[in-house]
Amino acid sequence: MLAPYFKNTRHVLGVLLTGMLATVMNSDAFGERPNIVLILADDVGCEPLGCYGGSSYKTPNIDRLAVNGMRFRHCYSMPSCHPTRICLLTGRYPFRLKNPKWGSFPKAAESQTIAHAMKSAGYATAVAGKWQLTMLKDDLGHPHQLGFEQYCLFGWHEGPRYHQPLLWQNGKRRDDVKDRYGPDVYCDFLIDFFKQNSQKPFFAFYSMALCHDVTDDLDEPVPYGPNGHYDTYAEMMDAMDARVGRIVGALDKLKLREKTLILFTGDNGTAGSYIHSAENGKYIRKPVFSRLGDQMIRGGKTKLTNWGTNVPLIASWPGKIKPGQVVDDLVDMSDFLPTCEELGGGSSPNRVPIDGHSFAARLTAGKQTTREWTFAEARGKYWVRDKKWKLYSNGRFFDVPNDPFEKKPVDGDKLSDNAKEVKSKLASILESLSIGK
Repeated sequence: MLAPYFKNTRHVLGVLLTGMLATVMNSDAFGERPNIVLILADDVGCEPLGCYGGSSYKTPNIDRLAVNGMRFRHCYSMPSCHPTRICLLTGRYPFRLKNPKWGSFPKAAESQTIAHAMKSAGYATAVAGKWQLTMLKDDLGHPHQLGFEQYCLFGWHEGPRYHQPLLWQNGKRRDDVKDRYGPDVYCDFLIDFFKQNSQKPFFAFYSMALCHDVTDDLDEPVPYGPNGHYDTYAEMMDAMDARVGRIVGALDKLKLREKTLILFTGDNGTAGSYIHSAENGKYIRKPVFSRLGDQMIRGGKTKLTNWGTNVPLIASWPGKIKPGQVVDDLVDMSDFLPTCEELGGGSSPNRVPIDGHSFAARLTAGKQTTREWTFAEARGKYWVRDKKWKLYSNGRFFDVPNDPFEKKPVDGDKLSDNAKEVKSKLASILESLSIGK
């Protein structure tokens, strides 16, 4: 096959040797590419976590990741779960994809996901926990279509996710989990995936069920756990932290920890309430407050405020990321795709323009990200912001560090020259997005 393209045997041998050398060099470079475990907690903002100053719950495993790695103070999500997942998986803001309806994913973007990007780089890919991008029972191949070679997922709005869970795995319903706790099954699945792929790079998306409350729209209330009620938010926080610890412990035991980058983040702010019990077919809800310093903060999920969109981001990669760092780089959910893509050396098939900015250089070389603003949207409203100033689509302008509850927009007549300049810049960015045009 090669001979017709070369004038002599020496030329052929030279090319073959060059190719062999390139393979060896790529093998050396391959050793620098990390496994990536992306953990997306559900309904967990910054304020419940000890490493972010929260004191209502104990989160030793997550706190340890922060102590031994890098903690970001300015990571932003959409204020609710489905649009955040659309953004994270595609690197594009939801409005770019015409704001897909709840429980759906745009067909044209199925081949343009973070999982496909990692597959193109030679990574094994898997997802476990929450899907929510389609009704799985109607499309059991959907995770595969989005690039995940393996999956173990609960049937969103089809059955329980915690006790007596309804789970789908690689196209089939699990018939051996009736007496299992869902989050343990998701962990077991991922740990098996680590073992199966210990000799090649892998990308694992742990889309946690915790700390979201139970499904509330089935014909019958889902089963209680052993405590005679649904888990409280505090109990779910304990369970979430313990499962993060299981994942880290498994990587340690498999001697993969120093080869693995763990990214821990959240899909939106903390829930404002959770379902505690069901009585006569009606669900009883209780509020969620978390102590931060001397204040009790009500969860801000679904709101475009700081409490609804400022989420944790912790990066831990022993030997590569210097411990104990706290950084102020701006990051939003569109940034995970290009970051993982750069670290893995892949590229998204059928590449389309994305909104994300890679923060890989921050992790590997201490270089600040190029992002100058972040974006979030919900129900036709949206904002752009930098670390201090935040401009809504209706013109409200907030100095967030000095007004974290966004009680009073800044009066335009009282702005300093610098603040006026920032407002003008953010307004230009909003205009350039051409949302709804």
